[in-house]
Amino acid sequence: MLVAGVGNLLRGDDGFGVVVANRLMEETLPAGVGVMDVGIGGIHLVQQLLDPIDALVVIDAVDLGRPPGTVLVIRPEVLDVAGMSSDERRDVLADMHYSTPERAFMLARALDALPGSLWIVGCQPEDAERLGEGLSPRVAGAIDPAIREVRRTVSELGVAWDGGS
Repeated sequence: MLVAGVGNLLRGDDGFGVVVANRLMEETLPAGVGVMDVGIGGIHLVQQLLDPIDALVVIDAVDLGRPPGTVLVIRPEVLDVAGMSSDERRDVLADMHYSTPERAFMLARALDALPGSLWIVGCQPEDAERLGEGLSPRVAGAIDPAIREVRRTVSELGVAWDGGS
């Protein structure tokens, strides 16, 4: 099982997933669970997924129009490029970095490397476009709740994670 934090630390709240992943990496992890900081290099996540895993939990700033700092767990839909024309596939797959999780998921699915169990632990950003480091106060306050949701999700997927460092 893999837990992956994504985002850009230099764009305010967009760095949420990376901050949470780094906190999780300070803990003793359960056997069978890895945590990685993907940052904005989604292609690194795709490369990691080429070694098959049972489940993927991604942590990210997700704008769903909720109050800033709201943490939610969602099961994303992933675009299947198999039904597209070759021109459409070329257009949607022409991305050097796959910097958004959705693009990385799409490529992993095309490569038949996306695990069947895929979840996002997301946090509503206050401002994911702001240039500069650091999370807004409400999003920073969502770090511990997000960590609890990651542990709960992993536990529900079959790997007990009592948590705490």
